Amino acid sequence: MNTLSSPEVAPLLDRLFAEADAASPLSSPAFAALSPEERTRLMRSKDHYRDLYTSLKEFALPVSRETGQLLYILARAAQARSIVEFGTSFGLSTLHLAAALRDNGGGRLITSEFEPSKVAIAKGNIAAAGLSDLVELREGDALETLKVGLPESIDLLLLDGAKSLYSDVLALVEDRLRPGAVIVADNADYCPDYLERVGSVANGYSTMAFTDDVELSVRL
Repeated sequence: MNTLSSPEVAPLLDRLFAEADAASPLSSPAFAALSPEERTRLMRSKDHYRDLYTSLKEFALPVSRETGQLLYILARAAQARSIVEFGTSFGLSTLHLAAALRDNGGGRLITSEFEPSKVAIAKGNIAAAGLSDLVELREGDALETLKVGLPESIDLLLLDGAKSLYSDVLALVEDRLRPGAVIVADNADYCPDYLERVGSVANGYSTMAFTDDVELSVRL
């Protein structure tokens, strides 16, 4: 048995994914009223991302179940002990990563979320899973919260917050990524400058579009 299949974690994940599936952002009148072009513009904006994500604060906006499993497997394969996550939301991806740390023998997951209501929900979910001792949840804008207090060596980085900030967040943690560190970026196509950065071996990365939603990179 691994931690993901434990009595504390497995039913919790099933419930959270089911709730997320039942609550689409399109049920938000403000979001549903936007044209596809306007949604794309807001997703790529570095000026209006807080307004966009605040309007969606009632929604989990999680990674898929498959991506959650991928995160767990990657963290286990890398024997990760030090993980940084950008974009906690309700904590579904956090639970997968923290479960991997538990099964790796321990470690530290630093995760950042700017929406206070989501911080409260995520903390409750992490506590319910019995994983609070592995997670440091920092409230606030990740461009500030991830400036300081990072571990000397990072094994895995998950980017799943405001898509337009992926390149900026990567720049904050880049010098801490160990050779062989894994970077997982969800919906990275909304951040062309990020894809350009990790798409160059000259910048020290090897990368590939792993699925339609996930860009998978390794620090060389």
